[in-house]
Amino acid sequence: MQTFSNANSGAIVLSLAERIIENRAYLSEIDGKIGDGDHGINMAKGFGMVADRLRGKELSLATALDTLGTVLMTEIGGSMGPLYGVMFTEFAEQIDDVEHIDNEAYSRMLHAGLAGIQSIGSAKVGDKTLIDTLVPAVEAFDRATADGKSFGEALAALVTASEAGRDSTFNMVARIGRASRLGERSLGVLDAGATSCAIILKELSEGARRRLQ
Repeated sequence: MQTFSNANSGAIVLSLAERIIENRAYLSEIDGKIGDGDHGINMAKGFGMVADRLRGKELSLATALDTLGTVLMTEIGGSMGPLYGVMFTEFAEQIDDVEHIDNEAYSRMLHAGLAGIQSIGSAKVGDKTLIDTLVPAVEAFDRATADGKSFGEALAALVTASEAGRDSTFNMVARIGRASRLGERSLGVLDAGATSCAIILKELSEGARRRLQ
């Protein structure tokens, strides 16, 4: 069975933070079309704080995820701070005592993060939010595992599904949040939250894939 070590995988979160920072302008550009235009700014601020705290340290994946979640919940504004904050802290809690992370532990992590977001938000698939990325990604991972695919193959399926979910928001009318006030005018634009979620899931999952043994 394929697994990766929790103990020395905190660098995955640092890579994730750096990728969000790299996409600051892009995420704000997307958000500016149907929202406040500050998604990339706020995300880069929070993830930048975390990068500064993680850089040069040997941390477990659980510890790094918990650090990220705590910073996002307490130190950045907007709606995404609490949503992503609870997702990452739930991720961390699920793997805190897991020495070698396998597909079952990863699935528990994903489901806990999704449940955390759903506990503080009302968005559903089709509402043009990060849920449109996260739900199909989790489902694809579980489906691949149930079909007998390896951990690595299930992670690849997750990434593909997350990007398809992100792209699906282009043809959706926003039903929740500031963009919902635009009605049909929100068509033809990717959702910024769905886009950042796809970046997050890809970095987490590809980081895990590179460490599989």
